[in-house]
Amino acid sequence: MTSTLETIERTTGPAPTHSVIWLHGLGADGHDFEPIVPELTHPALPALRFIFPHAPVRPVTLNQGMPMRAWYDLYGLDRDAREDIDGLRATRHAVTELIEQENQHGIPPERIVLAGFSQGCASALYTGLRHPERLAGLIGLSGYLPLRNALAAERHPANAATPVFMAHGTTDMVVPMNYAEISRDVLTAQQQPLEWHTYPMPHGLHPQELDDIRAFLTRVMAGF
Repeated sequence: MTSTLETIERTTGPAPTHSVIWLHGLGADGHDFEPIVPELTHPALPALRFIFPHAPVRPVTLNQGMPMRAWYDLYGLDRDAREDIDGLRATRHAVTELIEQENQHGIPPERIVLAGFSQGCASALYTGLRHPERLAGLIGLSGYLPLRNALAAERHPANAATPVFMAHGTTDMVVPMNYAEISRDVLTAQQQPLEWHTYPMPHGLHPQELDDIRAFLTRVMAGF
């Protein structure tokens, strides 16, 4: 199977047995998080394949219709803004292709972590919670849960107990902190296993955050 998304792949050792599919933020591309691979390498972790896809280029309403790499269209960043359901579904289909591609490489869903930053966080949570086969874990950074009111009806039982790592900066001016907190509360209300972290930072990554992500990966990949 060939994915409809172009990707960058990096491995932490020969013959990887686990994968991390990492979705970038709005306007970035797959290269954005490529430098974190050495930071997430550890003797306690198995050999990993990191897959960094490039989102398609599309006009983004929030940015005056300017074409850029985006997982879906954005109409606003407040919690009650209209959401691009068709765009989210298209991204879910494309990311599912990447998961299936890893399956064909011998890595089953329960050895795959789906991760994302900002808009990539939203896409990872939307896709992972609806995926029909159990994933190892979900990582959502500096983002939010889209279509949160549909989660109870649409979450697949296969991933109802999948661990979720969510993190946010306390001074984030791009995705408001309270939007992330609402997402956290929705997941908690649905009894989704959730690890929640905040860091003194704007819209970005914190050094402690990388340590915490590495610890999360070690936990969810243990025993496989």
